[in-house]
Parts: sequence; structure tokens; C-alpha cells
Amino acid sequence: MTFSGPPATTSPPQELPPEREPKGPLQEQLDTQLSPLLAAIEGLASERAEDAESLLILLRRLEGLHRSIQDGPFRASLPTDRHRLFELLQNMERSGGWPYIPRLQLRTFMDLLQKVPADEAPPESQAPEAPPLGLDQAT
Repeated sequence: MTFSGPPATTSPPQELPPEREPKGPLQEQLDTQLSPLLAAIEGLASERAEDAESLLILLRRLEGLHRSIQDGPFRASLPTDRHRLFELLQNMERSGGWPYIPRLQLRTFMDLLQKVPADEAPPESQAPEAPPLGLDQAT
């Protein structure tokens, strides 16, 4: 049984959501420095658009980079007094909130597997009974 997955699309790279405030000089400087790096990463993803394993590796590396920055330089740069920390949190809320890299849920993959074309699925009498996964149960 092979799974062809959803049809490949060649949509343009998605832009980040617009900021809630106008860009300041610091944001413009960072955008200038990051633009070629982000374009290179988007190029890598486009080159491997049909290779799920390569894209998974890319996503893991990006998530690792996110965590490395979050747990290292970002955490070390946090203000130590309440007033400055409160100002930072207000600024974060105004400018888009906390950066987060969401993961696909296991349920998404299970749903994709359920969409196997009828001609590729085994007959009902041969289909093995799937054991309950217990995903919805609290541990």
C-alpha cells in the first residue's frame, strides 16, 4: 500500500503575519540581515518539496535553532527587574506575541492515513483491527 499524500502545490512562500506596530530601526536592520537567510531556507524547502524526510529534517533543525535561541541568548537577555520585564511583555503583546513553531499533531498523520484510495486499501476481511491508541485519555 502506498500513500500518495495530498497533491503537491507550488504556492508562493508564506509571509509572516504583519506586525501590529510599524517597524522600528532595529526590526528593519534584523529584517535586512535575515532576508537572505530566510530566502535560502525557503529555497531548500522548495527544492525538496517532494521529499518528506528531508523536510522533516529541515523542520527539526529549525525547531532546534528556535529552542537554542530561546533557551540561550534570549533567556539570558531577559530583564531582571519587574518594570523592564513588564515593558518587554507589553511590547511582545503589541508586536505579535510569543514566537512559536507549531508541530503537526499525530492525529493529522492518522487522518491522512485514513484517506488511502479505496483501490489501495485491503478488503474489510483482511484489514487488521487497530488497537486503541489511548490518545484521548488523560495520563
